[in-house]
Amino acid sequence: MKEIVLDTETTGLSVKDGHRIVEIGCIELEDLIPTKNKFHSYLNPERKVSEKALAVHGYNDEFLSKQKKFKEIGEEFLKFIENKKLIIHNAEFDLSHLNNELNLFGKKKIENEIVDTLILAKDKFPGAPVSLDALCKRFRIDNSKRTQHTALIDCDLLAKVYINLIDQKEPTLNFQSTNQDKKEINIEEFNYYKKIVKPTSAEIKNHKEYLKTHLKKNYF
Repeated sequence: MKEIVLDTETTGLSVKDGHRIVEIGCIELEDLIPTKNKFHSYLNPERKVSEKALAVHGYNDEFLSKQKKFKEIGEEFLKFIENKKLIIHNAEFDLSHLNNELNLFGKKKIENEIVDTLILAKDKFPGAPVSLDALCKRFRIDNSKRTQHTALIDCDLLAKVYINLIDQKEPTLNFQSTNQDKKEINIEEFNYYKKIVKPTSAEIKNHKEYLKTHLKKNYF
């Protein structure tokens, strides 16, 4: 079954306050490997962006006023996610906005199977920070490009987080080979314990005495 990693950016937090989607990003996975299939669109929300949202994603009213409206890309979006599992971080937020747009577009709510990585992370790491940035740090995923929230960058990061979350063990080694019998190991991924414990002179003397008497007794 193919999966879709999905993220949205909006004009603000709550649909009840009339906030709308300004960007949708989707990356397709097949057997947990990203395919070349992506869906991305900036959207004209037909309203102003809140100051808090602007600080998060940086899409201003002038830029967004020149973009397509949801009704112009709605069918293409629905076709892209059709019959595919959706992977979303904090799914309640994105789904509320997507379902609102679909309602305005005259379509039914999304009925796809949903995997909420926020819930997965809370279950796996109870009490620990579970934001996307925190999970990237935990799994040593480079998120340096995430200077602002953008849908496709967040999808790319979330895909990597998701793969780590559903694994039984956190990654410690990076195996980079398609050959089952010959694996190249990235040595930089190892964490060595570098403290060296040296025996005392008394311990060395006792050890030599033990070897002398023990070897003589058993082998000579």
